[in-house]
Amino acid sequence: MSNARHVMVFMREVYNRRPEVNMPKFLHAGVMAALCICVVSAAESPPDKSAYDPALAAQLGADEHGMRSYVLVILRSGPTPVPKGEKRDAMFKGHFANIERLAGEGKLAYAGPLDGVDGWRGMFIFAVSSIEEAKQLTATDPVIINGEMIAEYHVHYGSAALMAVNATHRKLQKSPL
Repeated sequence: MSNARHVMVFMREVYNRRPEVNMPKFLHAGVMAALCICVVSAAESPPDKSAYDPALAAQLGADEHGMRSYVLVILRSGPTPVPKGEKRDAMFKGHFANIERLAGEGKLAYAGPLDGVDGWRGMFIFAVSSIEEAKQLTATDPVIINGEMIAEYHVHYGSAALMAVNATHRKLQKSPL
């Protein structure tokens, strides 16, 4: 199945608002717009076969389409917010250390905060083969352990190039968070 076909199938799922594609309306509109752009560009520009790098594809875990499976984790506000103070500071310090550890192990392809609208606080994209493995990794995070956040899990099929983000980020980061 081509990348454009995968995107079209996902777009249809998002458009139909199936329960397993659960997102707020503002995010729904943005995803639809981004996916439309991807479909148009994928349809208009065939891959440059001379640019294909089999060693890089293998290193990043790419399939024949340059894609791979991930697990997307949405972190939402949890049932027991930790009040401001030393305990909260320590929890978030541990959260960032956990992110660094998982990225260093090659398990975490991407992590970052969200705007907090509707309780959506952050996201992880794990380079793992199952939701169960993503749950085990997420359970090691202090924000989950303390109930500050809860996690939602979704299988995601995306570009294997995402695996190169952490190495590239290290080259761009002047000072740590």
